Amino acid sequence: MYIWFYLLISVLFIISIYVIIRLHLIKKSIKEIRCSLSNIVKSDTNNLISISSSNKDIKNIADAFNMELKTLREQQLQYKNGNRELKNVITNISHDLRTPLTAINGYLDLMKDDKLSLNQEKYLSVIHKKSNELTELTEQLFDFSKTIDIDIKANKENCCINEILEEALVSYYTVFKEKSIVPEVLICEEKVYRVVNKASIIRVFENILSNVAKYSSGNFKVTLKSDGKIIFSNTATELDATTVQKIFDRYFTVENAKKSTGLGLSIAKQLVELNGGSIFAKYIDEVLILEIII
Repeated sequence: MYIWFYLLISVLFIISIYVIIRLHLIKKSIKEIRCSLSNIVKSDTNNLISISSSNKDIKNIADAFNMELKTLREQQLQYKNGNRELKNVITNISHDLRTPLTAINGYLDLMKDDKLSLNQEKYLSVIHKKSNELTELTEQLFDFSKTIDIDIKANKENCCINEILEEALVSYYTVFKEKSIVPEVLICEEKVYRVVNKASIIRVFENILSNVAKYSSGNFKVTLKSDGKIIFSNTATELDATTVQKIFDRYFTVENAKKSTGLGLSIAKQLVELNGGSIFAKYIDEVLILEIII
């Protein structure tokens, strides 16, 4: 009687040990899958998930993940190739439009020197205005094409935000002077360094400053704080709280998209986020406030 009891206990003990070992191996394999998947996603590598377990079910799970990873990589490759083709098409269209637009604007300028009737001068003014809008749209389209498939991560470096901002402001000095805009610049003395793509941050600042030059009612203030927050603010009476909520939308303009197409702030938002930052817009007492955190 006791022999059978001890034999039963021994068998149960062995089974328990076996189950514990199997559970440990399954847990280890699941951990291997989780870690491998996390590393593959973060490093954007072509490696596949590998496990040490010989368990058929666990191997099937790993194989299923690997099949999904292969499908995902194929889709990413198609997306990149599609973006590259789209970029080339947009770039070519922009170049093709530039040449005739330059000729049109040249002839329009020559026509100004001729003696024209009041109606002819009126029509010429409208044509010239629309031609300038189309020229600006072409430049924005070309600028947008440069943001497609941009490799921000591969070209990041430790940059001084103070210097980049100062250079951008200096480059717009003449434009602001023509618009009678006197910027109030408050840049902290402490150097603010961030690991970013310098060229893209320059374009962010230039796009915002271009927007200020177009729509500012006269005053403009820019602040760089020691924590890296950059604040642009200017009076913009054409705006309202509802409009500001859409200001980063692609193809949206202050003119409610009736006069021209705007891409500047949409591109700025995209580039800021590609650099790991964020940008927000607020409208307080007829003042547009853009805050960038990098």
